[in-house]
Amino acid sequence: MGEFLDQDATSQLIALASKRVSAVELLKAALARHAQTHGDLNAVVAADPERALERARALDDARVRGEPLGPLAGLPMTVKDTFDVSGMAASSGLPELRRRMTEDAAAVGHARRAGAIVWGKTNVPVMAADWQSANPLYGATNNPWDLKRTPGGSSGGAAAALAARVTPLEIGSDIGGSLRVPASFCGVFSHKPTWGLVSQRGHVPPSPGSHAERDLNVIGPMARSARDLRLLLSVIENGPRAPKADPAYLKETRIGLWLDDPLCPLDSEVRGAIQAFADQLREAGVEVETIPSPVDMRALLHAYMTLLGGVLGEDLPPKTLRGMERMRFLMRGQVERAGPLSNAAMVMAYTARHREWMAADAVRARLRTEIAGAFERWHAILAPIAPVAAFPHDRRPFQRRTLATSDGRTLPYNSMLTWISVATALRLPATAVPVGFTAGGLPVGAQLIGPHAGDARTLAIAQAIDENIRGYVAPPL
Repeated sequence: MGEFLDQDATSQLIALASKRVSAVELLKAALARHAQTHGDLNAVVAADPERALERARALDDARVRGEPLGPLAGLPMTVKDTFDVSGMAASSGLPELRRRMTEDAAAVGHARRAGAIVWGKTNVPVMAADWQSANPLYGATNNPWDLKRTPGGSSGGAAAALAARVTPLEIGSDIGGSLRVPASFCGVFSHKPTWGLVSQRGHVPPSPGSHAERDLNVIGPMARSARDLRLLLSVIENGPRAPKADPAYLKETRIGLWLDDPLCPLDSEVRGAIQAFADQLREAGVEVETIPSPVDMRALLHAYMTLLGGVLGEDLPPKTLRGMERMRFLMRGQVERAGPLSNAAMVMAYTARHREWMAADAVRARLRTEIAGAFERWHAILAPIAPVAAFPHDRRPFQRRTLATSDGRTLPYNSMLTWISVATALRLPATAVPVGFTAGGLPVGAQLIGPHAGDARTLAIAQAIDENIRGYVAPPL
């Protein structure tokens, strides 16, 4: 059955529909691969195989009877452990959160009603607040390309399970790159939708039971092919979207290549991989032109940090917030000099007053108008996702962490917020695609940023790239 697991979700669904494999057989194969890889990866950290097998048998019986079935009928899949699943509460890395009676999160419920068999939960950092996926409850998840490195976060367990062919589809979330960074680090696809396209109900954080649609945060699909992204998005979104569409015609596609900004550092090997990929696009007939930053990044990063702090501050322990409040007066005058990603800026962001949030929101509105003009010229903007490729596990406190580049530089850990900030702060769609490898064999991804509500556009371009230029490559696990 391993040959079916190596295929993408669309191909697995075709095999199920043609009865070349049953839902029970495919689920058992997925469980077996999980068992084989779990010791190395620790990607899927909670499972409910008994209930999943019951559902698989029921779907197989319904198929034999000729009953109408949903678009994901019989497909086994996992879900990021920030989503409540009936019988498997979202832990978000905290033991007290998993001991709850829950119902399916909105996106999970859509997938189940479409016939998906949700059998496991994938690992995350505590409260989804890191670019590494480790917590005291389940431990650390390893990157299938190099077990000494992180798969990214916060959807790191999801990306590792996808890359290792344990699951064909995943539902993730993104407020600080959490869909895109793991996709880049593990060599898979993901899509950060336009804000509001997919319901956040049942996602933790915020606190369990909240009906808040958090600013900046989005729910989106992860997969091993671009066509699978569109398929899953069509299932979990709030409105109708065709699960299939023709990919973009590459010779009519115009791409703005953004690789430079003083506030956005980039490792030379990551840059080289993206530039080589851009050359491949040109050879395929795509019009690719190097462009400057599409917006004023200093203004955007200051606004983004304030908006982000306003969201994440709710999740901080009260003692930590009180400490930041005491530091606020000292930090106020340091922000301009220290920069938007400094500790001073972080303190001011987490303790922001409503008037400061309103000012940041006004900057966002202005920059949304400005970047809209770029999409009159370009179908999408191709940009890095992270300053570096997957980095070694680092358990030090946040303030002591740094990023090492291949050319010997040391970058602040918060540099991980730079390249992802445009799509997040401005609520734009961004599709992550694998574009190449570093000299050491680590995957490199890039993001196709599109206009507001232009999800179909970036997904179509990604599918054309996947089917004609390059796509997922299996790690040598």
